[in-house]
Amino acid sequence: MTTVSVLPETTRDAVAAALGASAKRISIEFGEVTVHVAAPDYLDCAKTLKDAPGCQFEQMMDLCGVDYSEYPAGTPDGLRFCVVLHLLSVGLNQRVRLKVFVPDDAAPMLPSVTGIWSAANWFEREAFDLFGIVFDGHNDLRRILTDYGFVGHPFRKDFPRMGHVEMRYDAELKRVIYQPVTIEERETTPRIIRESNYGGLQ
Repeated sequence: MTTVSVLPETTRDAVAAALGASAKRISIEFGEVTVHVAAPDYLDCAKTLKDAPGCQFEQMMDLCGVDYSEYPAGTPDGLRFCVVLHLLSVGLNQRVRLKVFVPDDAAPMLPSVTGIWSAANWFEREAFDLFGIVFDGHNDLRRILTDYGFVGHPFRKDFPRMGHVEMRYDAELKRVIYQPVTIEERETTPRIIRESNYGGLQ
């Protein structure tokens, strides 16, 4: 079976036609179409991209959070958190990257797309766990990578490298306990040996 290559420009035009004014920005980056939509249009745009003729992105390959708080160029709307989806149309052999910025930095929330792509289930749990982005409508939004007693969201740029708490086994209590971090953060510099004839080289 031969695979037909679809030009990114063809995908871009199909996405633009399907989303209309809901597409805030459409570009081709790294040979792939990227479309930005606003948070209020996110769910409708996701449904359109899955079902519209010329799009038919029936598979969601990835969903992740991004924290732009220390990004050098900032973001177009001055918002901190973004959710990025990578969608695949098997039938039309094309891909698209869907980006939506979360409107509230203090309490980031977006609607869940698990009703559109069931594969979003664990990905949304991961974005919640690591970035603190809440997905409204998700039926089981629990942590998935960190422990239940974990404090904070470790992929946020302002999360301390050493964390807030540490876990250890207490021999007297015969169980694992949590306590404030006792390890002092330090910078280590590797020792560099400079010899003109190191290893017999001149």
